[in-house]
Amino acid sequence: MRFLVIDGNSIVNRAFYGIKILTTKDGRYTNAIQGFMNILLNLRNEYKPDRVAVAFDMKAPTFRHKMYSEYKAGRKGMPEELHQQMPVLKELLRDLGYKIVECEGWEADDILGTLSHACTGDDKCFIATGDRDSLQLISDNSTVLLATSKGTVVFDKSKLFDEYGVEPYQMIELKALQGDSSDNIPGIPGVGPKTAGDLIKKYRTVDDIYENIETLDIKEKLREKLTANKDLAYLSRELGTIRTDAPICLDFDEYTVSGGDDSKAIKLLSSLEMFKMIEKIGFTADDMTAQIQESDETVEVENIASFSDMEKSDSLYFVFEYNEQEIVRAAVNNGKKIYCVENNNFTFASELSSIFFDESIEKTVYNVKLLYEWAFRHGFELKGKINDTMLAGYVLSPTGGDYSPSRLAVEYSAIIPKVETDSEIIKDAAAMPALWGRLLDRINENGQADLLWNIEIPFARVLASMEVKGFLVDRQGIIDYGEVLQSKIDGLRDEIYTLAGEEFNINSPKQLGEILFNKLGIPSKKKTKSGYSTSADVLEELADSYPIVASVLEYRTLAKLKSTYCEGLVKEIAPDGRIRSTLNQTETRTGRISSAEPNLQNIPVRTPVGKEMRKFFVAPEGCKLIDSDYSQIELRVLAHIADDKAMIDAFNNNADIHTITAAQVFNMPVEMVTPLMRSKAKAVNFGIVYGI
Repeated sequence: MRFLVIDGNSIVNRAFYGIKILTTKDGRYTNAIQGFMNILLNLRNEYKPDRVAVAFDMKAPTFRHKMYSEYKAGRKGMPEELHQQMPVLKELLRDLGYKIVECEGWEADDILGTLSHACTGDDKCFIATGDRDSLQLISDNSTVLLATSKGTVVFDKSKLFDEYGVEPYQMIELKALQGDSSDNIPGIPGVGPKTAGDLIKKYRTVDDIYENIETLDIKEKLREKLTANKDLAYLSRELGTIRTDAPICLDFDEYTVSGGDDSKAIKLLSSLEMFKMIEKIGFTADDMTAQIQESDETVEVENIASFSDMEKSDSLYFVFEYNEQEIVRAAVNNGKKIYCVENNNFTFASELSSIFFDESIEKTVYNVKLLYEWAFRHGFELKGKINDTMLAGYVLSPTGGDYSPSRLAVEYSAIIPKVETDSEIIKDAAAMPALWGRLLDRINENGQADLLWNIEIPFARVLASMEVKGFLVDRQGIIDYGEVLQSKIDGLRDEIYTLAGEEFNINSPKQLGEILFNKLGIPSKKKTKSGYSTSADVLEELADSYPIVASVLEYRTLAKLKSTYCEGLVKEIAPDGRIRSTLNQTETRTGRISSAEPNLQNIPVRTPVGKEMRKFFVAPEGCKLIDSDYSQIELRVLAHIADDKAMIDAFNNNADIHTITAAQVFNMPVEMVTPLMRSKAKAVNFGIVYGI
């Protein structure tokens, strides 16, 4: 049996302080819940426990407070932002079937101790905590998974001895002498970690020290401190000892993850806008759809041969099914009935376009960009105002990730009529009227109507036209440049073999590490489980001192350019000589677009060989490429919102804001600011804008 025991308070504190403050649209804090759940799921994936318990402290005083009134005195209270998340986290854990263990008068540490102590025989207990106090619980059956700023450190007996030079039980003896300022355990005044460590390593326990106090080989001053504060030493040891007899359930079957309520968990996660977490936990699209609130009404579905057979209304709601950018099926909701039309006749496109040319009908769709693309490919434009539930969802919550009608219906509590079908597009079409009403109300409440209709939806049309048009490239130029790169790669490979004194697979981190750090004796900077690290940051530190390392870095750069950008882009060139990328409008929380399949936003520009790639993106004959950019638009917005006089003056005087910032940060005249200083100041400026 594998038992994961989690120190709830410790881990949630780590999560809270490790992630910047996150809130829902209505202002509820979520960063601690988000972080805790990520840690929990990672632990489950890695250690695959059969049982899980999450221990929390209670507000009531414990036996330690009664023993020593100053115990934990002076500790700051829990921040309100975290305090608000605690009951929500516990509710979520219960809904997911986890057993929360609390025991009045006892600490979570004692619960960890009691559960781990109960693991015997072949049982393995994994204690997840950020508190080193739990290291005393290490045994043949129990391992401590200590959360640190550098990641999780796995502590068994061997690791503990390597780091502290003591056995697990001696961690209590150390605390008896050195105390613990975080828990306000006094220890011996004037005895710090080094002195305590030396004493325990030599004399093993506090009992041994005091039984032989007169004959110990120590300085007289230390002997006096120990003698005068014997009571404090024993008090501190008792306060620091984690108990293993807390009155809690020891029937391990009670800690099986079961008995939760998936429906409540999904609803709670949805209300917290943690939709990616829903996926991480393993809930499916069907699980999400099951949470949609249904009305008592049932909407009728009719299959029709053409759009002319459909009853029109003032408002129509469309969901389309695409295959390779062609509409293969449409589901249209007129508010009374859903009509399904297959694209299997030559009038489909003209009939659909005529509906979108009719400006007397209000049209609402899911994913208007795909519809714009389809229209451009068929040689016509869509007229009038078109609503888009996907873009409305993105405007309301740029971090949502999934803006499907079913998911948005759950998030915005849209009440949907029943529909007797398994078809996803029909279900989505059924959701559209109620969903759009909920989204529209929220858009208007937030004052985001202008953003949606005058920026995002028109921008979707622009992106669609860009995707359809594509980017003209010099195919032969790319091929020729790939051959030039291959020649340089071959030369570098031969040079590396000569410097290494043998041939090997340069692309193999293991073989490269063996050559560099074993055979050639180059000092290793980092070692991983699989061998020496040959990551870019490691090699860059060594490149100036070792020619072979510099050659390996250049080899990697050129090989990446050739495979990704020369060979990769050539495969993407269409018969008309153009490359077409998908431009994602709803992917980034900052409002920027992203590019994929292929990504045309990461064509190298910082190196001379990388810049060469940009020459192969060309304009047709008689045209020119125009390269334009907003001048530090985010910082101008920041200056306006913050009403920062210094920034406003800098912009009004056409000064470089990053140089001005660098001059202030480094306290030197503007003319002495170096490019590196400016670059650092730029990182600070944009870091502030994007919430670093």
